[in-house]
Amino acid sequence: MATPIATPHARAVVDLEAIAHNTALFAGRTTAQVMAVVKADGFGHGAVRVATTALASGATWLGVTTTAEALHLRAGGVSAPILSWMHSPDEDFGEALLAEIDLSVSSSDHLRAVAASAARLGTTAAVHLKADTGLHRNGARPEEWRELVELAAALETAGYVRVRGVWSHLVNGTDPAAGTLRAQIRLFDESVAVARGAGLRPEVRHVANSVATLAAPDTHYEIVRPGIGLYGVEPDPLRVFGLRGAMTLRARLILVKRVPAGSGVSYEHDYVTKRDSTLALVPLGYADGLPWAAAGRAEVSIAGRRYPVAGRIAMDQFVVDLGDDTARAGDEVVVFGPGTEGEPTVAEWAGWAGTVPHEILTGVGPRVARHYAEVPAVEEASRA
Repeated sequence: MATPIATPHARAVVDLEAIAHNTALFAGRTTAQVMAVVKADGFGHGAVRVATTALASGATWLGVTTTAEALHLRAGGVSAPILSWMHSPDEDFGEALLAEIDLSVSSSDHLRAVAASAARLGTTAAVHLKADTGLHRNGARPEEWRELVELAAALETAGYVRVRGVWSHLVNGTDPAAGTLRAQIRLFDESVAVARGAGLRPEVRHVANSVATLAAPDTHYEIVRPGIGLYGVEPDPLRVFGLRGAMTLRARLILVKRVPAGSGVSYEHDYVTKRDSTLALVPLGYADGLPWAAAGRAEVSIAGRRYPVAGRIAMDQFVVDLGDDTARAGDEVVVFGPGTEGEPTVAEWAGWAGTVPHEILTGVGPRVARHYAEVPAVEEASRA
């Protein structure tokens, strides 16, 4: 499938200094190692650029979903430890093992498949056994756990695997005081005890997400795994920790026109001008990640002032109602940014669409070129 050609009218500016700041903030809140989660192409920011910045700013591990994502990082020159955590039992893990990728294992079938790949290559696979402590997605349930750890111990003795870690995912991503968190931690500790009882000696344990890293130190163990917080989204809607938004989505107006009162705008005329108005056309749409569901609530910023999105967001474009204000084709629109200059934030767009910031960031499509604002120290080092 061909890569879509980037539009000349829009760009996503990624502030790598914000990524560095956020990584350092997480590292400063714990004595554990920091695993920077860079799955989904670094939440849409660019996995290799985010990874190298995070590793220069306090992270020592990287976390991704698939082996393809992990191998992309290796191809980009990243040599740090990487954990890949979602696989099917029928995968060939050989390339990942040769690239020294750590693999998560959630079942005995998964573990046998990884061990078989390691046996064929004459190597030892580093694995992290995943316990399902209540999220009920990936991971071994308590009734399956003993079988998994006993098999792991036997395969470790045979030299096919090394159990480097035991881990789990938290149910609650925003509230570190939730009762579910306490129950999960109890079950996780019990799972670790069962693993040790089977003779395993995992080097690292990890469960903490962004909010737990910031506000629940008893969940840190040996590794914490900040995700959305690395990109500047405050994980607790009721608290501000000082994270800085890393992506600013900008576009340029391509048409400005004056219309009379009573003019319907965009498909189905959900929006009708109440007075004579100036309408401006923005060349971004839901094919670029702007959610269709945000229509009727969303705003953008032009020349430091907010204006409403008028009518439905189409695949490639949307309209802004400027009222009696003026603008010209070529004027810049800030769709979202860190909010420091009054522009909408990604969290606001998520609220308007009834979704999470993760979906907005990862939805910014390949037609929108990424531009990088470098970290000064990193930029200078690259020139040396």
